[in-house]
Amino acid sequence: MNKPVMTFRADRHPSESYEDILERDTRPVPDHLREQEVREIGTDPVPVSRYYDQAHFQKEIDCVWSRIWQLACREEDIPNVGDYQIYEIVGKSLIVTRTAPGEIKAFYNSCLHRARKLVTLNGCKSEFRCPYHGIAWNTDGTFKDNPIAWDFPQWKDRDMSLPEAKVGTWGGFVFINFDLNSLPLEHYIGPLARDFERYDFANRYKAVHVAKVIKANWKAVAEAFMESHHSITTHPQILPFLADVNSQYDFLSDYITRQFSATGVVSPVADRKYTDTEIIRAMAGQGGGTRRRVGGADGDTEVPQGITARAFAAEQSRKALAAEDGWDYSVASDAEMIDALLYNMWPHMSFWAGYAPNLIYRWRPNGLDPESAIMDVMILKPVPKNGTRPPPIPVHMLGENERWSDAAELGGLAGVFEQDMGNLPFVQEGLRSSGAGVVHFGRYTEMRIRQLHKLLDRYMGMS
Repeated sequence: MNKPVMTFRADRHPSESYEDILERDTRPVPDHLREQEVREIGTDPVPVSRYYDQAHFQKEIDCVWSRIWQLACREEDIPNVGDYQIYEIVGKSLIVTRTAPGEIKAFYNSCLHRARKLVTLNGCKSEFRCPYHGIAWNTDGTFKDNPIAWDFPQWKDRDMSLPEAKVGTWGGFVFINFDLNSLPLEHYIGPLARDFERYDFANRYKAVHVAKVIKANWKAVAEAFMESHHSITTHPQILPFLADVNSQYDFLSDYITRQFSATGVVSPVADRKYTDTEIIRAMAGQGGGTRRRVGGADGDTEVPQGITARAFAAEQSRKALAAEDGWDYSVASDAEMIDALLYNMWPHMSFWAGYAPNLIYRWRPNGLDPESAIMDVMILKPVPKNGTRPPPIPVHMLGENERWSDAAELGGLAGVFEQDMGNLPFVQEGLRSSGAGVVHFGRYTEMRIRQLHKLLDRYMGMS
């Protein structure tokens, strides 16, 4: 039915491929899901010190975080002139604000007098007035007034506008770059924008935003979401319906990689064979959650004869989403309705493709601490066909002693995140206690992780 554009590399898992699974789908699969590029980037190990060494972390700050495009917020977070969001990374703070109906700027969140932060909470302002001495700037960053201007002759006839970072937008997201001489966002995001044109992310809204500080280096956190074979031991409850080791891993560019994992298919490493009905009931239970909708499926659901669990789940998803937002999903492929289609933009963000609610991940260092990170989880949903866009959802920042399951809005996904995050503090401890001094990555399944490090090395002049 669906002809592949390219074939898989020979060293993948010997079970059926993701391509094989797509061949059985009930709808034509778009070409961008069939294309593939793999690279041979070696098998060299990575020193454990880069996950905790302060000098290495400082080099990341100087050479990477000061030069790269980063996901700051959604445009819907700042819909009106004067609305702003604070974006903070490695000790730097930006005010990302809408300065005009079609214009967004990012200003350094620091008074030009004694450097006090101008704002500490997200909100809306008609000016940015320093709470310390009352010096103010207009919302477009231009200087407004100084209550003690008579004592600042050095400011006379000088441009005292707030310094800016570079801003770019795509798909309703706002990106920033501290490097004013960087190449435009489009240079890095090209393949992602091409593949996601079909899903119109600009016409989606942020229905969920949960974040938490994780006691692990930001790279270790990112790596936990860049392969699927950890499901065997970390997420055993999803093996009845997720083809984990069958996953496909691709390079689209140096900066854009992806992985595809089929849903509604039993993992080759599951403890036994499962019937189609058992697969659907497993999907409807723990781990099915927000992303993998199965309509009104529950413990009593029966899959009709002659229909696979995958086809049944996809059709139920089409019906459930259409009932919720009014859009027609009848031509959407099974893969686009239920599969885990993860695209990563180097180094700190992941976007799920498809028509079901889209997961968005963001990982970043927690301030100046190399051994902790902030993990953001967002869920985008289509704006209803009636055109009424729900208001922007504020971030739900979980406290140190709160669990992901305390964020009820995550639904069944919370348990999966709990399992993932449960590993990470022990990964960090293990990195420090390593006797080998290095970590190893799989040649195929973890090549995206290896690429993360390859590009870091390039930016830091280490390769």
